[in-house]
Amino acid sequence: MTYKKGDRVALVHTTDPHTELQPGDEGTVRRYDAGLSTLRVAWDSGSTLSMLLDDGDEVRSA
Repeated sequence: MTYKKGDRVALVHTTDPHTELQPGDEGTVRRYDAGLSTLRVAWDSGSTLSMLLDDGDEVRSA
């Protein structure tokens, strides 16, 4: 899937054991790097955790 700046996403799953984000949390895409499969998200909760899509993180359209 391709993401563009401003798209809204919701967290499905993250492999980060230290985040307080929960499935269903929503945020706004800030940048998508297809080459690295990295999605930078400004989460509504204030978190800026990036999603590593090739490492098990998963989001869906919100």
